[in-house]
Amino acid sequence: MRYSACIEWLFATEEPDVANRVRAAKAAGLDAVEFWRFSNKDCDAIKLALDETGLTLAGILCEPIAPLTNPESHQWFLEGVRTSLAAALQLGAKVIIAQAGDHQPGVARAAQHAAIVKVLKEAAKILEGSDVVLALEPLNDRVDHPGYYLTSTEEGLDIVDEVGRPEIKLLYDIYHAAVMGEEIEVLAGRLDRVVHVHLADTPGRGEPGSGRMDYAERLEWLKAQGYDGLIGLEYKPGGPTVETLRFREVVAG
Repeated sequence: MRYSACIEWLFATEEPDVANRVRAAKAAGLDAVEFWRFSNKDCDAIKLALDETGLTLAGILCEPIAPLTNPESHQWFLEGVRTSLAAALQLGAKVIIAQAGDHQPGVARAAQHAAIVKVLKEAAKILEGSDVVLALEPLNDRVDHPGYYLTSTEEGLDIVDEVGRPEIKLLYDIYHAAVMGEEIEVLAGRLDRVVHVHLADTPGRGEPGSGRMDYAERLEWLKAQGYDGLIGLEYKPGGPTVETLRFREVVAG
């Protein structure tokens, strides 16, 4: 497996400077890095560190975060797609990550689903020809994101299929799916819709092995099904980051 460090959390205790976290990820033998917002970071310094280390930038957030479930926010979101695309091209990121937003009270779920599909079709037009993919991310609403609309991987896959554009795919988060009680087989037959995967253990969102999740089996399933993309390590280290990376030996074994 190839791994990407989410440097919002990994190496954050050891390296206050974000660009130096890129270098720390390289020294730890990781294949890529990723982070959330680009608007609050020194992108020139990060680009220099990426060029220096040869690491890939796996993804960044699509900013600003706007509720796709609400049509009144769509223009704002699409403007953000343009801005985020420019940042992705500057930094060499191939994925920008979008969240669906919260459930809209008093609005039928089917209408909210349709609103997401509609605006993602518009986003695909903006991304066309850029070689950058927008990844829609299901999250859990039981622990981390109460009120969030898209908690189902199956519905996320359905949305990707309804959009029907190569610029729109799914980010599959093993942690969020596990919190929602999903098994990884929910991806069976549609794994090609997944452009990126995130990993943390449950409960607690710590490093793999810190909780009770069968993370090795889930990673092995992905590998057996032909997933060859990056596994984004988006967890809260319970100690020095390098020590928390020892789980890779378990997976390799």
